[in-house]
Amino acid sequence: MPSSTTGSPPRSRSTPSSPAAARRGEVPFALTLGGVAALLVAAVCVAFSIGAYPVTPGELAGLLAAKLGLGSAAVAPAVETVIWDIRGPRVLTAMLVGAGLAASGAAYQGLFRNPLVSPDILGVSSGAALGAVLGIFASLPVLAIQGMAFAGGLLAVGVVLAVASAIRGRDPVLVLVLGGVVIGALLGSGVALLKYLADPYNQLPAITFWLLGSLSAVNRGDLAALVPPVAVALLPLVLLRWRLDVMTLGDEEATALGVPVRVVRVVVIAAATLMTAAAVSVSGIVGWVGLLVPHLARLMVGPAFVRLLPTAVLLGAAYLLAVDTLARSLGPVELPLGVLTAVIGTPVFLWLLAFGKRGWS
Repeated sequence: MPSSTTGSPPRSRSTPSSPAAARRGEVPFALTLGGVAALLVAAVCVAFSIGAYPVTPGELAGLLAAKLGLGSAAVAPAVETVIWDIRGPRVLTAMLVGAGLAASGAAYQGLFRNPLVSPDILGVSSGAALGAVLGIFASLPVLAIQGMAFAGGLLAVGVVLAVASAIRGRDPVLVLVLGGVVIGALLGSGVALLKYLADPYNQLPAITFWLLGSLSAVNRGDLAALVPPVAVALLPLVLLRWRLDVMTLGDEEATALGVPVRVVRVVVIAAATLMTAAAVSVSGIVGWVGLLVPHLARLMVGPAFVRLLPTAVLLGAAYLLAVDTLARSLGPVELPLGVLTAVIGTPVFLWLLAFGKRGWS
């Protein structure tokens, strides 16, 4: 029986833990993952410490211990308010958004066997943007705007999948990607039209700020709304990690090894889209995370999805948390997340293209 049908990992010619990999001096996967986790912990400590009201790591650890019933709270009430009510929801939301976008990017790139694919490719971001802009244009409350962004992202992918299923006789993956590009461009024109028609004093600034991306207004309600879709969407990616590795061999080879290619593809697209739409509905448009972070993770642990997924999740959480900390601390006015991720992502991605040594497959 093929290994993929039994849930066991497919055999690899060379893994980081194999003697051949060890001879090449590669860092073991567990050590790499531990290093990324330590980086995330450091990013959390820095994010809590920096701000108008500084918080020390000792105060953060003391309050967390008290909340867990391991001692009494030895911090001032003002510090507890800053940690628990202001920075806590923002830090956790940044981590979830970064982890979700990175996991989606890794899943899309592995599924389409294309390193240039990102969560934007199926029109998710464009659909979410159009939904949010429609909500702002109609002067709806914030919760309704987020709901329309979420629905817009899912609807855009539904249209792309319908277009791909209606066109037969061509490469289905190529049709799906090109359909996403075309539908995304069409939705982008809708956003541009609404910006042209919007009130220039109230609606247009709100639309512009939302499209640039920000976590400045997140609260516990946003965090509570973000956790379920990200968790639900991440679960099938974890369960299908071995089959996604097999699908990188190609549809015919994966089918021969017993993988239900069509079912896996639909489930992975739905999960990655759900995560992206949920993240975009809270943070606005934050580009580059789903493209750059999977490349960095692949550089560290290789292309195998079973190792790439946890590394991308932790690295994406640390990356967006660090960018958000920079956004609110670099100047007197908070900078848009989308601008910073582009400014940081462009040179890093060019460096990866020029000096990245690991192959795609």
